[in-house]
Amino acid sequence: MTPLKPVHPRARVLLGLSFFVVFTAVWAAATLSGWVSKTFLADPLTMLKSGWVLLTQMGFGWDIGWTVWRVLGGFVIAAALALPLGVMMGAYKPVEAFFEPFVSFARYLPASAFIPLLILWAGIGEAQKLAVIFIGSFFQLVLMIAVSVGNTRRDLVEAAYTLGCSDSGIVRRVLIRGAAPEICEILRMVLGWAWTYVIVAELIGASSGIGHMITDSQALLATDQIIFGIIVIGLIGLVSDLGFKWLNRRLFPWAQLGH
Repeated sequence: MTPLKPVHPRARVLLGLSFFVVFTAVWAAATLSGWVSKTFLADPLTMLKSGWVLLTQMGFGWDIGWTVWRVLGGFVIAAALALPLGVMMGAYKPVEAFFEPFVSFARYLPASAFIPLLILWAGIGEAQKLAVIFIGSFFQLVLMIAVSVGNTRRDLVEAAYTLGCSDSGIVRRVLIRGAAPEICEILRMVLGWAWTYVIVAELIGASSGIGHMITDSQALLATDQIIFGIIVIGLIGLVSDLGFKWLNRRLFPWAQLGH
């Protein structure tokens, strides 16, 4: 156990899986022994059986598809608008001075607080749910991307100017390319936050989605179904997280040399 010493990839996988094994064992011991009432916490076996029923008999796969679509839709719209604005703020200080106070203010506003207002504006359809995810993701993305671009090494900028690069060339060939690996990591992190916003959006006025299923299960005290829905969210998030990491390694292999 040496501080900051890298872990072998195989050992990292084994350690990560070990935590899930230990967690499941503690969960099973607490519920199957009767120490925790199944009314408040279903055991793993009951949860898996209920999950199978949800998927095969109750159309839960359709709910999963709707939730994934909402997350990706809201997040892609937010990223498409946040990327150019964040780059402009990071590259040009007057643009940063104009937008940064409002963006810093807006990113502290909880997306869930906008739901009553968004229902008045857009109703309870898909537009309202996409808007919640957009609000929760956009301002965080803008500020984090701006900081990443603005932290580009000054020696690289000066070297590019010395070699005759124009101002627009500095932005395209130095600032954006230098910040690209970190921007990819920012997108990965904020996508995880988007999943929390979609569940909040689906708790109100939704007829489909994982959040809708969880709400219905709460009314029935079906903790097994609630837990299964939460685990599905975690699994989808884990897959997307690993996908972003794989893409980052493929697109920016030089950024991994220091890890």
